[in-house]
Parts: sequence; structure tokens; C-alpha cells
Amino acid sequence: MTIEEAIKSSIPLKPHTRTTLNIMYSSRLVEEKIAELLKPYKVSMQQYNVLRILRGQKGIPANLSTIQERMINKMSNTTRLVDKLIEKKLADRTICESNRRKVEIIITPKGLELLLEIDPLMAKCNEDILKLFSLQELNTLNNLLDKLK
Repeated sequence: MTIEEAIKSSIPLKPHTRTTLNIMYSSRLVEEKIAELLKPYKVSMQQYNVLRILRGQKGIPANLSTIQERMINKMSNTTRLVDKLIEKKLADRTICESNRRKVEIIITPKGLELLLEIDPLMAKCNEDILKLFSLQELNTLNNLLDKLK
């Protein structure tokens, strides 16, 4: 399906507009698929992203600014996301002993278990989303998107 068909445009789009709309539309489709996968686990994409960041710390606590700078969606309210994860017992918050003003966040064993359960499903979802692409096309697409960033 072309982007023109998807948005029901009868007017031919200029290449820059077509490309921008294509990226935005495709991004929403991917986000919808991932949100659907995460729904039974009662975590949002942003919460999932925070859990992955915390797991990547390999047991070393992260502060809110570290989490924020590594987030995919920089507009997320990191404090609120962390609070939700703490409520769900997927993360824990402590006060840094050397700097009482610094809050440190760490993933809990329950959070690690959840990621272990979701990881294979997410890998399969990613493969399903991109199943029409060859490895060469995926590499080209990644190179082009890296260039865009």
C-alpha cells in the first residue's frame, strides 16, 4: 500500500513530503503492533523501554537523567514512568548514600523476569513486522535511517 492510498490522498505528494509521511505512518504501525504485544503485560512501550535501559545497567543503579537520555521517546515523563514501574514492583528507587539529593533506580528480579518473558515475543514481533524485507534491504534501511538521525 502506498502512503497516498493509506491517507486517501488523490494529490501526488512531493518526494520530501511523501517520505516524511511514510516514516510517520510506518512508525505508528510499528508502535501499534508493539503496544498490542505489551498490553497483556500491562506495560506501555515507554515503560518497557525504561525496563530495558535498567537491565542494560547490569545491576548498576541509574538516575532519572541517565534514563531520560537513553529513552527512545525523549518526550516521556521519566519520573511518572518510573513511579508506575515501582508501583508494579518492576523497579525500585533508593536514595544515593554519597549524595542524598540523587535518586537511583534499579530493575527488580520481577522486572527482569518480565523482560525474559517478553524478549522472545518482541523478537518474533520485530521479525513479523519486517518479514517482507531481505537482510540487505534491512541494512540499507538502517543505514538510511541512521543518516536521517
